[in-house]
Amino acid sequence: MLAYVPLHRVLTPGSGIAEKYIILWRNESVPLQNMMDQESVTAINRALFHQQAPAHIRIINARRNTKGVVRVITHQNATVEMALQHCGIIITAARTVDKTVVDVEENESWESLKMHTVPLVRYIGKGIQGRQMMQEEFEAEKEGITIPTEVWWLANCHTIREQRQNGEIAVTSVVFVVKGSNAAEKSVRKRHQGGGSVVPSRNVHECGP
Repeated sequence: MLAYVPLHRVLTPGSGIAEKYIILWRNESVPLQNMMDQESVTAINRALFHQQAPAHIRIINARRNTKGVVRVITHQNATVEMALQHCGIIITAARTVDKTVVDVEENESWESLKMHTVPLVRYIGKGIQGRQMMQEEFEAEKEGITIPTEVWWLANCHTIREQRQNGEIAVTSVVFVVKGSNAAEKSVRKRHQGGGSVVPSRNVHECGP
């Protein structure tokens, strides 16, 4: 299983300059090691220099989350696209510090959405398989949509089950995230066959599970 943490571009405090991130994927099945982020920065920059990458294609910082996934911040004069032209160098250099690194890609926002009037008879009472089926159906009918985390019932699952058994409700709502704002807009425009309308949730997810 791969762990992935997408983040938005954010403003560096006091600078007005947007930080640009690339994300290092790691093999989550391998236990974390006690790595120093600065070691990754040094290794990547040394490799870029020796491979004669332009001087502005450099890394200025790296931040590791609790799962060990690394957000790599590029130089202010380098776009993410420029940095990813040297992805092979970056991956190879990063692996000299952390051998669990398997890939690198551009960051994307994760947009949080709600789907209403989800029929309980179709999905509830099947354990996690019901939510997995809902996720697979949603991705299948909406080309280009990726749901990177589990779909969650908006209310407590036991409460939903009891209310359905008592005949109080037949439908409910779920919340899920999709990768990228364009995909989120596409999801909102099209009604899901297994549920009802899809609307934006309040927040935008800036970190993975």
